[in-house]
Amino acid sequence: MNNQVVEPKWYKTINKVQRNALIGGMGGWMLDAMDVLLYVMSLTSIMKEFNIDTAIAGLLASVTLFSSAIGGIVFGIVADYFGRKKALAGAVAIYTVFTGLSGIATSVTELAIYRTLLGLGMGGTWASGALLVSETWPKEHRGKASGFMQGGWALGYMMAAALSGAILPVYGWRVLFFVGVVPSVLMFLFIVFYTQEPELWLTNKKTKAAAPVVQKTGDGFTFFQIFKPDLLRFTVIGAIFVSFVQLGYWGLFTWLPGFLSTPLEKGGAGLNIVKTAGWVFAMQIGALIGYNSFGFVADHYGRKRAFTIFLVIAAILVPVYGSLRDPFYLFLLGPLVGLFGSGYFSGFGAFLAELFPTRVRGTAQGFVYNFGRGVSALAPFIIGTLAKTFGIGTSLFVTSAFFIGGVITVAFLPETKGKVLDD
Repeated sequence: MNNQVVEPKWYKTINKVQRNALIGGMGGWMLDAMDVLLYVMSLTSIMKEFNIDTAIAGLLASVTLFSSAIGGIVFGIVADYFGRKKALAGAVAIYTVFTGLSGIATSVTELAIYRTLLGLGMGGTWASGALLVSETWPKEHRGKASGFMQGGWALGYMMAAALSGAILPVYGWRVLFFVGVVPSVLMFLFIVFYTQEPELWLTNKKTKAAAPVVQKTGDGFTFFQIFKPDLLRFTVIGAIFVSFVQLGYWGLFTWLPGFLSTPLEKGGAGLNIVKTAGWVFAMQIGALIGYNSFGFVADHYGRKRAFTIFLVIAAILVPVYGSLRDPFYLFLLGPLVGLFGSGYFSGFGAFLAELFPTRVRGTAQGFVYNFGRGVSALAPFIIGTLAKTFGIGTSLFVTSAFFIGGVITVAFLPETKGKVLDD
């Protein structure tokens, strides 16, 4: 007689609150990606209308990244004091408004202002959404949930590519930005009415309110706590690690559509707008697989080993891809570049959440991730400047060095697989 208990499939153990938290975090991040990448897909058209070169176009992308770093840090603090849900809703509202305003910009300066303000919401969305998901889902599936949330970025990239292919050649980049506002408004409403604050955060808030004396390690403004001796190592090394990885990512993916659409004589692949959108779409299918598979790899083999595998392969693939000019081989290799060149992003949400205690998790996660994003703001400008001399394809090689830097620094952080989130 077989008395063996059959465990239910992991996805059948997820309740409505956890599912809605994932939809809110993933959806907010997906539409954040879409709104941000509408600019990336429109780069060539915007450069022509405002008569700017690759360095200025890269600088416009850089200011968005820099402001997103500020937004992520601020919203991380907001999430610790006022709640993960409220912070996420606020961040989505900001990037929605300034995506629409970007469509009415009449000068490069005006566009730069709107893109800068949009970046505040962009940074806040990841910081608060990752917290909402990480603190709602159980430890044995946290890596998967983080992967699914990050998968929203690939879906947003695919939406941007699809909308660009359909709208950009006919109606132009301004209409493209206006259309991007609609789904963002719907997701804002979902977050407000269907998601809940994590019980972990609510319990921690009640404990703080009831405690007559605050423990020494928990004393003071949360931003200063992450630089105290017990957390300083995680804060500093974590920020360096994320900086290397995001330098690699933003240097690569900000300019990939430009590389594909730039004429051959200028160092690009020479594809038209429709083909570029199709090639980018295929690449993001690979990225979506990478985001989701990374979570399973990290839950099984550990966070650090998963990061190392993905980053090493990405460092190898980038020079190969940047050297190609044949459309067939670019299409064939694109999904692999997407898979390994961006799949590692799935690990940040769970890994950073597990490094820090609940009392400062929002602040720490917001600072570490977005400090890296702030540093990575240099990447589009660096690649754009190098492209003036060496062409975009060759300039992308620099990102491999950044990926290897990430491999080296993650070795100095502890493995956190299976850690229970508490104080």
